[in-house]
Amino acid sequence: MPKITKIACAALVAASLTFSSASSACTTIVLTAEDGAHVWGRTLEWGAFDINSEVMIVPRGQEFVSDLGEGREGFTWTARYGGVALNGFDQDYWIDGMNEVGLMVGANYHPGTAEYLEVEEETLETSIAAIDMMTYIATSFATVDEVREGITGLRAVGVIEPTLGFAAPLHIMVSDTTGETIVIEFLEGETVIFEAPLRVMTNSPAYDFHMTNLRNYINLSPVALPTLEIEDLEFAPLGAGSGMIGLPGDNTPVSRFVRAVAATQTARPTATGEETVYEIFRILDNFNLPLGAAEGDTLGEGEDNMRSATLWTSAMDSQNLRFYYHTMHNRRVRMLDLNEIDFDALDTLTKLPLDRVDEQDIEEITLN
Repeated sequence: MPKITKIACAALVAASLTFSSASSACTTIVLTAEDGAHVWGRTLEWGAFDINSEVMIVPRGQEFVSDLGEGREGFTWTARYGGVALNGFDQDYWIDGMNEVGLMVGANYHPGTAEYLEVEEETLETSIAAIDMMTYIATSFATVDEVREGITGLRAVGVIEPTLGFAAPLHIMVSDTTGETIVIEFLEGETVIFEAPLRVMTNSPAYDFHMTNLRNYINLSPVALPTLEIEDLEFAPLGAGSGMIGLPGDNTPVSRFVRAVAATQTARPTATGEETVYEIFRILDNFNLPLGAAEGDTLGEGEDNMRSATLWTSAMDSQNLRFYYHTMHNRRVRMLDLNEIDFDALDTLTKLPLDRVDEQDIEEITLN
């Protein structure tokens, strides 16, 4: 029987709030292949320092206790499904990953918008630290409909970081094998579920703002603008892409949301999940941030080892049950096949390094 793990989030909270601007640039998208495979992809930005994410393999039967701080234990559950995810700071929480039945779950930073409930002694059994919500969803449910029902009645609370005095703000996207997708946000203490048919998520403000803001860009088209005649003169576009004139190019969450929708809606057709993974990584290359673009003037400890504000990029194929990623150190894509993992045989939650060596894997081409 897998051992009990108490979810600890103080390290993430402290780092998140100390470098809030550095961690607020994540972009999440989902594409669908012609064979029906739904493929999820996201970038993880944190430019101030390396959060030392690991590959985390969660077995079936793992027992979890949500740590509410100050020695208080909250909601408990046992993993119905195993899965593969990426974590941070050597903690046991789920940042981005997929379970063994193809439910894909990930969190993005949501500063200035997420607002949790307070911990109350009389409701500990139904209270879950917000940062534990992804792990609970991923290990407990197979479909978006099950998630909607399963989180009803749970109190998402902010686990206080004593030094800073508040908890890391997050929101969550969930997508299943049918492609149905929702965004879960914590607004004024209420857990709010948004339907997300465009299957895109960035950061603040609230999801409904992003959807409303898209109306400012309904003129955009992948088709080039026609030649315009004025008097006896003809004015033709200077080059390709004129239909996208006006697409915002900055790295704010609002602009990235618009760009992500434009990119996913004009993505090339792909026949299979495997081919869609290529397209996911191609699109997300446009959302990578260099150092200085996310964290401002101050870098934290470990800055000498930083090569990008985008620490890693992941992709998940929910039909073929394969999890892919590359990192700022090594852009070679690595893959874990969930079909090959015996989630019953694992004794406890297992972690593996993202990079065995922090350098690019380069293939030398010779004449022989």
